[in-house]
Amino acid sequence: MTDKSVVTTDIAIIGGGTVGSALALGIAKRTEFDTTVIDANSLDTSEGHPGFDARVIALSRRTVEELRDIGADVIEADAAPIHFIQVSDKGAAGLCQLESREFELDAFGHVIALSELGAMLSCAVSKTAVNRLENTTVRAVHREQETVTLTLSDDTSLTAKLVVLADGGRSSLGEQLGFERITHSYDQVAVICNVSMSLPHNNKAYERFTADGPLAFLPFNTPADERGRHCFSVVWTVSPDQAVALESMPDHAFIRALQKAFGYRHGRIVKAGERTSYPLSLRQTDRLATHRVAVAGNAAQTLHPIAGQGFNLGLRDAMAMINCLHSVSDPGSYATLKNYTAERTGDREQTVWLTDTLVRSFSNQHFPLVAGRNLGLIAMDNLRTVQHAFVRQTTGYGPATTGTKNHAKS
Repeated sequence: MTDKSVVTTDIAIIGGGTVGSALALGIAKRTEFDTTVIDANSLDTSEGHPGFDARVIALSRRTVEELRDIGADVIEADAAPIHFIQVSDKGAAGLCQLESREFELDAFGHVIALSELGAMLSCAVSKTAVNRLENTTVRAVHREQETVTLTLSDDTSLTAKLVVLADGGRSSLGEQLGFERITHSYDQVAVICNVSMSLPHNNKAYERFTADGPLAFLPFNTPADERGRHCFSVVWTVSPDQAVALESMPDHAFIRALQKAFGYRHGRIVKAGERTSYPLSLRQTDRLATHRVAVAGNAAQTLHPIAGQGFNLGLRDAMAMINCLHSVSDPGSYATLKNYTAERTGDREQTVWLTDTLVRSFSNQHFPLVAGRNLGLIAMDNLRTVQHAFVRQTTGYGPATTGTKNHAKS
């Protein structure tokens, strides 16, 4: 090609964060399509890509397995396995405890820093034929019958048969391409930090429901933990006013408030790290694909962090897209994108419903709901069928997920 201002590719992925990188890696491993990743930031993860921030995330068992299958093994990166889960309701009798070996699982999932996962994926993608354009934005989009043309910030024109938006919804491209974004604010804020406890984490995760929202403690392995495996990543859901107060507190006052909310079920909180926060809402596009364009990950939906489902749902978007591209000749054809939509709709709707219902049921003190949720926790602690349904969904193998493999045996 003589005109260097025009570039052609089969698939253009907008966004080089976790979902975009996983998608590019899987396409490179399992298809013959030429792929280009376009990102507005530097793809050097040491420079602090916003998609690879300081958060710690819980990867479901299915996510761990699928990442390993495309060449990103988080277990080798010393991600902390979750062997025990305790779910409780503050000030009430409801309590449920689950142990992975009781379901013939080596772990319910693994916990890893998003920055570490990002570095692993970025390194893996760099070893493939994927073309990566960093510090580059899309200025304009023009769709034709067989291709989509992107005008980039460096005045290059890139044509692709399929464009996948995996930019977390940060840009306005979705709206330009006809995706309507429906947003519902929960009027809650997630306060996030890492803490060190007096007792080792023992691979135990906690989800504690309070009047304001859920409080999650996730076991976390870090080289900075000089005392051994004592670290947890905390996601504390509170009201906006409480979030402002918590962020402004000195460390000792914050630790005291957090200890009061969590209790002493895992010893004392010895140290708390830097606190960050972000408002919580349910955001989702009205569709998953239009003509030669699809959305995946947070560009498609952003969920409340309760039960840790949002990130795993986004990774399942990427894996479903990879599967849909495996044996097709035109990655952006109507049939391909129709198949992708069909593969993702049931899982998406069920997971959105589950997280939204949990938020509404466990973020208030209305007596009938308090009584109902406590009966639910007691039932889950005692009824194997209820436990198995919960484990299947949270490990990524619920009945509406694509390519379901029931690894949580009865």
